Amino acid sequence: APLTKKDMPYTVGMVVLDIAAPIFLMVGLTMTTAANASLLNNFEIVATAVIALFIFREAISRRLWLTIVLVTISSAILSVEDVTSFTFSYGSIFVLLACVCWGLENTRMISHKDPLEIVVIKGFGSGLGSLVLAFFLVENALPLVYGVCTLLLGFVAYGLSIFFYIYAQRYLGAAKTSAYYALAPFMATALSLVIFREKPSISFFIALLIMAVGTY
Repeated sequence: APLTKKDMPYTVGMVVLDIAAPIFLMVGLTMTTAANASLLNNFEIVATAVIALFIFREAISRRLWLTIVLVTISSAILSVEDVTSFTFSYGSIFVLLACVCWGLENTRMISHKDPLEIVVIKGFGSGLGSLVLAFFLVENALPLVYGVCTLLLGFVAYGLSIFFYIYAQRYLGAAKTSAYYALAPFMATALSLVIFREKPSISFFIALLIMAVGTY
């Protein structure tokens, strides 16, 4: 089914949230490690499930409640910068804000509509919005090779990803789809440790274990 005028508020909200979320994530990445940010992305499960419960009255099973608790505990561990003085990592807070935006965006209100149409609107709407903001902040210097690589990455990680996500959401619901999607941050975490050769702290491995149990 095509999008209609009745879907306009949800469509505009989707685009706005899709502009805000990546900005929060990019800011967070400059202030915390890639591995930390990858794992924290699982907080989207919590945000989506809680919104699905309170706004859309979706049923949440005991296992999913256990997931919410474990992922929240893990996210809290990852957000603490110094355990001895209990100070929060600002980078982690920005990543969590991005997750909340994506949780709000994971609405089922337009999931029965044409996925291709939604992806096109998200791509052009959010892309152009971010581009305007980048020019406003005078962040417009981009070598051609990086531009091409970014377009290829976006086609797979953004275009195809969302297309399949919307199809899955149609049959599984917002909460379950988000839970299955939780495998992605673990792949990103493994890649970040290999590529950037980061040396995680003990608290990171504790959080990783809790997050893995929660995801399972």
